[in-house]
Amino acid sequence: MNTILIVAAKEFRDGLRNRWVLAITLVFAFLAVGISYFGAAASGSVGFTSLATTIVSLASLAIFLIPLIALLLSYDTVVGEEEQGTLLLLLTYPLTPAQLLIGKFVGHAAILAVSTLVGFGGAGLLIGILSGEMANAELWHAFGFFILSAILLGWCFIAIAQLISVLVGEKSRAAGLALIAWFWFVLVFDLLLLGILVMGEGRSGGQWLSWLLLLNPTDVFRLANLAGFEAVREYTGLAAIATGPLFRPYALAAILVVWIAVPLSLAVWRFRRKVV
Repeated sequence: MNTILIVAAKEFRDGLRNRWVLAITLVFAFLAVGISYFGAAASGSVGFTSLATTIVSLASLAIFLIPLIALLLSYDTVVGEEEQGTLLLLLTYPLTPAQLLIGKFVGHAAILAVSTLVGFGGAGLLIGILSGEMANAELWHAFGFFILSAILLGWCFIAIAQLISVLVGEKSRAAGLALIAWFWFVLVFDLLLLGILVMGEGRSGGQWLSWLLLLNPTDVFRLANLAGFEAVREYTGLAAIATGPLFRPYALAAILVVWIAVPLSLAVWRFRRKVV
């Protein structure tokens, strides 16, 4: 465990030095404040809107932004070290391939978690004060869960990026596969489901569509935030799809944890075979 934490601390320090933490924090903070203030611009007015509408807008945009940031952060975890010739040097130290990969995952996960918590959390406090909703406990519960699930979503894609990184031998190929993964999970998957639903003319769509959505971490994140809390579900159309005990917020958060564990485990398994 000590070895993993040492590797993680080194990765986190690199993130601070390379301004990853600062850049991601500022992006999240400006995104949240900007959406809240200019969210009603289409109706001819500006000003801080309610926290509920801010959560809806942020959850929709975070699906595009967080996976991309996570993939950019970690796609070269292994292949980058390999191309620079430092991977063999790292493996001469008293640590196993699993400890090296998990340590890098923990370091990148810490970068994303700190940035998300500070960026969205600080912006949420500002919005709550200026919109006069500081006393609404249910909304703060929903916003706190949004931050937690956003962190888990980012960790899912860090794990996916690490799996890509151990499967390829060139950094350029890893970047290309990371971009393909982003397109698949963020854009293509939902378009395919929509096409299937349209071709089936909506027959029994709600029965199987909700289960297929669990095969995509971005959709799990969307369901958890847009249909999980009464404070925000009235602003969305997902309430009819996400029904049943499995579609409660913390059950969906557990599914995101599974989405972290599976690709990370596969990455560790493949990395062990690669260096043996």
